[in-house]
Amino acid sequence: MYAKFREVMDARDALASALRQAGIQLPALDVRVTGRADDPGYGLVELGVCAAPVAHALAAVIARGAAK
Repeated sequence: MYAKFREVMDARDALASALRQAGIQLPALDVRVTGRADDPGYGLVELGVCAAPVAHALAAVIARGAAK
């Protein structure tokens, strides 16, 4: 399970760093590892909720990146 947890923590941290570089901060970035003790399944990065201006800023950053 440790590898799955480390993977999802690294992904969360990378996403948070990229968002900070773009001037965006989501109110909550959380981590959840699914599965059972004997089968860890996979990890999820939960983005949480955000205000409309943050969602617009995030959409604009994604659109700019997709246009490249």
